[in-house]
Amino acid sequence: MKKSLEALKKPAMSWLRASLAAVAALYMSGITDPKILANAAIAGFIGPVLKALDVPAIAGKAKK
Repeated sequence: MKKSLEALKKPAMSWLRASLAAVAALYMSGITDPKILANAAIAGFIGPVLKALDVPAIAGKAKK
């Protein structure tokens, strides 16, 4: 159980960093609407998740 939690910690931190970067970019540009910032957090989370679900890359058969 402990190994599985350790294995999830690194990707989870990557996803969190991507989400926070998206929110920070909008906030620094002057957008402070919470709904828009929440959508940016979700959008920042989706990118790394889709990359993690890239089956050909996981199988080692990604086209270059």
